[in-house]
Amino acid sequence: MAQAPLLQLSGISLTFGGNPVFDGLDLVVQPGDRLALVGRNGSGKSTLMKVMAGLVEADAGARVVPPGIHVGYMEQDPDLSGFATLGDYAGSALAPEEAYRVAMAAEGLSFNPDQPVATASGGERRRAALAKLLAEAPELMLLDEPTNHLDIAAIQWLERELSETRAAFVVISHDRAFLRALSRATLWIDRGTVRRREAGFDGFEDWRDRIWAEEDEARHKLDRKIKAEARWAVEGISARRKRNMGRVRALQALRAERAAQIRRQGTAAMELDAGSQSGKLVIEAAGISKTYGSKVILRDFSLRILRGDRVAFVGPNGVGKTTLLKMLTGEVLPDAGHVRLGTNLQIAVFDQTRAQLDPEASLWENLTGDPQMRVSGQADQVMVRGTPRHVVGYLKDFLFDERQARAPVRSLSGGEKARLLLARLMARESNLLILDEPTNDLDVETLDLLQDILGEYPGTVLLVSHDRDFIDRVASTTVAMEGDGRAIVYAGGWTDYRAQRGEDAAPAPVAAKARPAAAAPTAKAAAPKPQGALSFAEKHRLEALPGLIEKLEAEIAKLAALLATPGLYEKEPAKFRKGSEALAERQAALSAAEEEWLALEEKAGG
Repeated sequence: MAQAPLLQLSGISLTFGGNPVFDGLDLVVQPGDRLALVGRNGSGKSTLMKVMAGLVEADAGARVVPPGIHVGYMEQDPDLSGFATLGDYAGSALAPEEAYRVAMAAEGLSFNPDQPVATASGGERRRAALAKLLAEAPELMLLDEPTNHLDIAAIQWLERELSETRAAFVVISHDRAFLRALSRATLWIDRGTVRRREAGFDGFEDWRDRIWAEEDEARHKLDRKIKAEARWAVEGISARRKRNMGRVRALQALRAERAAQIRRQGTAAMELDAGSQSGKLVIEAAGISKTYGSKVILRDFSLRILRGDRVAFVGPNGVGKTTLLKMLTGEVLPDAGHVRLGTNLQIAVFDQTRAQLDPEASLWENLTGDPQMRVSGQADQVMVRGTPRHVVGYLKDFLFDERQARAPVRSLSGGEKARLLLARLMARESNLLILDEPTNDLDVETLDLLQDILGEYPGTVLLVSHDRDFIDRVASTTVAMEGDGRAIVYAGGWTDYRAQRGEDAAPAPVAAKARPAAAAPTAKAAAPKPQGALSFAEKHRLEALPGLIEKLEAEIAKLAALLATPGLYEKEPAKFRKGSEALAERQAALSAAEEEWLALEEKAGG
């Protein structure tokens, strides 16, 4: 006999500020459902989840939950007022003999139940909310971004808990690896419509693109039909033939149908400008250590980062990943060892705390008030990679409209705040990006675009993230911080790191230096070891190399400008071919000269 649904929404309509969020929405959640709820930032995912939880009342329609069914909801910003500690909040709905459930969840999620609410961070509060939901064990769990602020170990623990539960759940998450591991069906919100696919998140993007392609084809056919009918109406009138009012009314209906179609939101027009090129050597850390009180952050760690490397830093929350980043960029000094920064560095930072944003100021003010973006004497202009832009036009590139430009930052969703921070970051010329938890709250489309941009970025990227899929797609080297001062460097992304750890395979870890993004997933060969003083010829060569490097860089710039000439390939293919060959030859010569300079410089320093 078929089981009754755990939750049923029928004919749900909801409007905020005159714009319909949902209209006539129907949705059923069955026992055993494991649903991934996906959609772009601002599409209404969290709003729909609050309707499902009974926290937001729809303008029309019905929400039905059978008697005896408990629907539990984990929200992004839980209200802990009235509770002394995180444990008090997490166990507030449990009998005393069930308090052990909170302790078990707290251990897996790595938070202290005795932590006072008054001193708890936003991440700790969210972990307490997640522990509360898991401890109460409802028949249906609604999880809104449960992996935010969790480290990878806690995410994997949560994956195991959810994979073993008998409860149904609906989950919103930007973590594709998490969604692929757990979901059995997918709910997709797009322009107020919810579609259900009876398959997990894996394959969602192909399904979405196929639907969009079918929409585009249907829209194209409708446009052609409207054009044909409109031509008939004009010709019929001009020839004074008897008008077929039925066809005129049909034309009006077609036009109304076309006008009612909601256009898809475009992708953000994100772009990075690498500015001037940094030196070949970006950062070299030699034997650095750091301790705060009795806590050892790092012990005798060495790392060389070259131009173009993508280095990911992974490890538990609180292990010191951000501190290591700050040491590598010179913001924090090591207790021992030294850090050498390369030449001509232009650093841009994405801060996980969003501290660079003033929550009470408007989006407009957050951009125009940035000293690096301000245009002197122009209150409505911002400097974007050296070019003045109107602030609203630039915000539209990141999918904000004119109304939002004047709204306070605190009114934005987490994903919108992340987009605004990316707008500030990408306005600057840079050749070294520091990305501290950039993936939190971003939707799948924006994550895809960010990954593509980072793949084409010619500068260097240092990344802290708990998103395993993002690390796999971006990183060429992974630094695993394991606690007690231990940090080990591995080639490749998250999957490669696990394999080298022996969790999936057993290759040995590589030497402590990053590899270029374009290289194969093996350790970069070490530069020659110092062998004492330079010979006369080597000294002469070391002195001559900077001039040669400068000359090659100038020739490369000229050739690149030549090849960028519009129509050159079509008009003068032979010239284009010769220019391309010369450019490749000089780029190879430049790389060899820089490698030689590094080797001689290291030998001279030995």
